[in-house]
Amino acid sequence: MLRRPLRRSPSSSSSSRAGGDLSCTMASRLVPTVNSKQGEYQCKEKHAVLLSPVGKLKISGCETGLHEIKLPKMTVLPSGRAESSAACEVCEGAEEMTEPLKQCTAWLHAYFCEPARTASLPVPAFHHPLLQRAVRTSSTRFVFFADSFTRQVLWTLLRDVKFGEAVSYKQLADLAGNSRAARAVGGAMRSNPIPIIIPCHRVICSSGQTGNYGGGNLMKEWLLSHEKLQKEKLAY
Repeated sequence: MLRRPLRRSPSSSSSSRAGGDLSCTMASRLVPTVNSKQGEYQCKEKHAVLLSPVGKLKISGCETGLHEIKLPKMTVLPSGRAESSAACEVCEGAEEMTEPLKQCTAWLHAYFCEPARTASLPVPAFHHPLLQRAVRTSSTRFVFFADSFTRQVLWTLLRDVKFGEAVSYKQLADLAGNSRAARAVGGAMRSNPIPIIIPCHRVICSSGQTGNYGGGNLMKEWLLSHEKLQKEKLAY
């Protein structure tokens, strides 16, 4: 079901990026991260639940940015083919959604229902300490949250590994600047607070096996199959 992982590099030419609009770079739409949830400013967190083909997705965030996407554990595959079961609607919390949560909902709806649109939609701002360099706690003091490699891996994954593609842990380590850090890449994937948008499901084993995933192996297989089918449809 899975294709062999393709080695990506920052210098890859546009001719190597198959899939038309789906392989458009998202770099211009990435919103710079802002102050962490910790520090002087304690944000007011809002929550919403989206009913999706892979179960209920719990999203949280504030006016400043998206905090987390929490995945359910998928134990049974959805009935029917991946493209025929696509849907993503808010089922709880719609009345108090912040702008980043609305952007997250729109992006996830497009991902499941109209994947070509994700290339033109803004990625919501992120407001999680793992994705920050530091937060100012006074005029002279900063607190550093994430080690630089974990942060670098997550941003590299978001920027460089496109819809319908897959890379190995070793290849992603190389893209992030340390080819010997495949094990650390696995740790970064486990720590990812924004799955699906930061696509840790696209990171697989060098053998071609899917490897572990926070939502379970069935969910990882479904997401990869969904992307493959949608990319094939766009090519025709």
